[in-house]
Amino acid sequence: MKIVRIINNNIVTSVQNENEVVIMGKGVGFKKELGDEIDPSQIEKVYTLDNPNNTDRFKHLLKDIPLEEIQTINEIVSYAKLSLGKRLSDSIYISLTDHLHFAIERHKKGLDFKNPLAWEVKHFYHHEYLIGKESLEIISRRLNIELPVDEAISIALHIVNAELDNNMENTVGMTKIIKQILSIIQYTFKMEFSEESLAYQRMLTHLKFFVQRITMNRSIPDDNMELFSMIRHSYPKEYNCAIKIHDYVYEETRHKLTTAELAYLTIHINRVINDK
Repeated sequence: MKIVRIINNNIVTSVQNENEVVIMGKGVGFKKELGDEIDPSQIEKVYTLDNPNNTDRFKHLLKDIPLEEIQTINEIVSYAKLSLGKRLSDSIYISLTDHLHFAIERHKKGLDFKNPLAWEVKHFYHHEYLIGKESLEIISRRLNIELPVDEAISIALHIVNAELDNNMENTVGMTKIIKQILSIIQYTFKMEFSEESLAYQRMLTHLKFFVQRITMNRSIPDDNMELFSMIRHSYPKEYNCAIKIHDYVYEETRHKLTTAELAYLTIHINRVINDK
């Protein structure tokens, strides 16, 4: 590969399989010129982003960020992928790099912030939160910086974004909707959830995908009306609770739930309120 552009001593761009790529490595751009061959032994990471706009934004972002921070973020993303066992959107390299660089700068100035979604993230995205906490350990070990524990919440949200290929505004909105739906169920049946129970975890998983579909304006089709009618009549209290959820969701998003979605909500509500 040949150098197409030198961003700084440690970041250059090149072309691979007809796609522009960003290449990171200590000294990879030092005293080099455009068109020079890149020494493979100096390459630490090759970023192939999903569209030209992301690539341009990433190049601009990396220009003034220390190599040690970029290496730290690479380790965090690699750990997150391994821990979750799934693909993450390339956008996480942009969003997490941007966030953590400024979080570190704020911390050095004594400007640490509390994250208002701490409770929700710990409960709804517990795995991602644990990755966030491990990320703070990685940052401490590599950069000798002790970021506050609330930063684990922010890191977790960026990971959730990358899992869903979403943006932060949508993820925050989804989290708030999930919390309100759970509150409607608790208030209706005057109960507390057993958060370690299988029924609760299944309902939470359903709600995550349910709210994701809402934000994407997608619905489950009504393809078995006889079954859905049976569910409605078998669990009238739970179905009425699902109707309350429908009214809340419609007020917030103008998304109308299908009969199938109401039926699935009814089943999950029945399971969680009868869980012992």
